[in-house]
Amino acid sequence: MHLIEAHKLHKEFKRHTVVNDISFEIRKGEILGLLGPNGAGKSTTISMIASLLKPTKGEIFYEGDSVIEKPDTIRSKLGYVPQEIALYPEFTALENLQFFAKVYNIPRKERKEKIHQALEYVGLVDRAKSKVNEFSGGMKRRLNIASALIHGPDFLIMDEPTVGIDPQSRNHILEMVKELNKKGMSVLYTTHYMEEVEAICDRILILDHGHIIAEGTKEELIQLIQHQDHIEMKVETRDERFEKELMELVAVELIEFIEDAYMLSVKKQADVLPDIFRLAKEYQVHIYHIQVKKPRLEDVFLHLTGRSLRDE
Repeated sequence: MHLIEAHKLHKEFKRHTVVNDISFEIRKGEILGLLGPNGAGKSTTISMIASLLKPTKGEIFYEGDSVIEKPDTIRSKLGYVPQEIALYPEFTALENLQFFAKVYNIPRKERKEKIHQALEYVGLVDRAKSKVNEFSGGMKRRLNIASALIHGPDFLIMDEPTVGIDPQSRNHILEMVKELNKKGMSVLYTTHYMEEVEAICDRILILDHGHIIAEGTKEELIQLIQHQDHIEMKVETRDERFEKELMELVAVELIEFIEDAYMLSVKKQADVLPDIFRLAKEYQVHIYHIQVKKPRLEDVFLHLTGRSLRDE
């Protein structure tokens, strides 16, 4: 049996369709990555799974029980880490976790051990008596996660848990997610960092405009664009005339400019480099690095949505 089964989920707000008849499952013991551009319907989907929103139509089952009819079925088993920090800044880390322990009705005799365990998971035992408003952004994110783990959930939803934090905190969170998963926890994970998805997710589901447009493992999704080559071309300055001419080339299927580089998707084995260098010379675009790359998950996302995940 799957942990979560969603059947034809549909959500409208004032006749505006946000999620459009999507069906999927979350398997026991897996980390499922949920990706999509802004406005794709990710947060609405998460809110429906967590029983925070009722779907306009459709059904959600948690271990065979209806989440809509019996929301307490999932609420007692769920740890939810929202995008926004949900902590009391004037309280200490310990006081925040004591509050959440009471919310989850953890017996008084078990609270101390549960709180210590949650602080250990996120590496904040030594800061238990520090106020949250003294914490860095990364520490607040980690304590936010601790509050979702305090009751020992079986299923964890993490909605962009690493936004705006330092690399050390990000690595700590990713390692923690992998460790929790090894112990049997199922995880639904959203992020704008593709390297996180590649590092921890067993399967990936891509949403766009309320529809599921792709689903599978990293390897299965990359198979979708094996008919293309991918060229990374670093330039000193972006030039819209050069860009327009590149798109006119028959072999070029997609162009994206990311930081200081053009990312081109071109037809497999097309001899496009001579034309690229000819146009660069014509428009005086200095190319200081060019590389034909193996397709990556980021290329799949770009191919399917027309946008880079990081730009979202």
